[in-house]
Amino acid sequence: MDLQAAEGLLTTSASPAPRVLVATAVPVERDAVARALPGTVREVPLPGATLHRLGGLDLLAAGVGPALAAASTAAALTAAALRDTPYGLVVSAGIAGGFPPGAPVGSLVVADEITAADLGAETGDGFLPVTELGFGATTHRPPESLVRAIAAATGAATGAALTVSTVTGTAARAAALRERHPRALTEAMEGFGVAEAAAAHRVPVLELRAVSNPVGPRDRAAWRIGDALAALTEAFGKLAPVLESWNPHEPAES
Repeated sequence: MDLQAAEGLLTTSASPAPRVLVATAVPVERDAVARALPGTVREVPLPGATLHRLGGLDLLAAGVGPALAAASTAAALTAAALRDTPYGLVVSAGIAGGFPPGAPVGSLVVADEITAADLGAETGDGFLPVTELGFGATTHRPPESLVRAIAAATGAATGAALTVSTVTGTAARAAALRERHPRALTEAMEGFGVAEAAAAHRVPVLELRAVSNPVGPRDRAAWRIGDALAALTEAFGKLAPVLESWNPHEPAES
């Protein structure tokens, strides 16, 4: 081994685990994550929000919907950067609707792409994503190696996680989303907003969801929120070793 390779190996092996920010929509999801972590919660105030610091992770109930989730996540990322303690990873986590049969109720999904499903324009010829209008982006891709490691550790399925501003409540809309996004496994309201904030700070992002209901006609009697929250807790109980061993500086995969 030459000197340069040896120095690279030493640097990699000595690198501390990245600081991780976990952004959920609501406190009940945040608390489900917290139940998997050791220690006592320490509250850290932020503009418009409060971090819960626990077990080596910072947990944030960032709010419902992509806009508020992005704003709250950006506030946390900015505060950390100003303190010279930046995050190395942001995780959007919580419960979600699942597209059957790939994501049944009670299952876990880790996103290999985070996509804004309804950001664009409706036309006489169908939906146009905002990218085809000449603006912005509609998809963020989490680190491939981390997605694989988390899927292996938790048993999660991998696929696309859709972010919407209006939750699907009909079979027709569910079918339209699946037609436009055939790899979609989940639908929620925050992932893309969290990912946009992370991208602005050049921080990798991940989305992990536990499925509480099928995407389609709105039937609250069929929701299994308690089961999904329990699955989320179980997943984060298996996540810490993966995050501690992940090397955010490994070479990018083609």
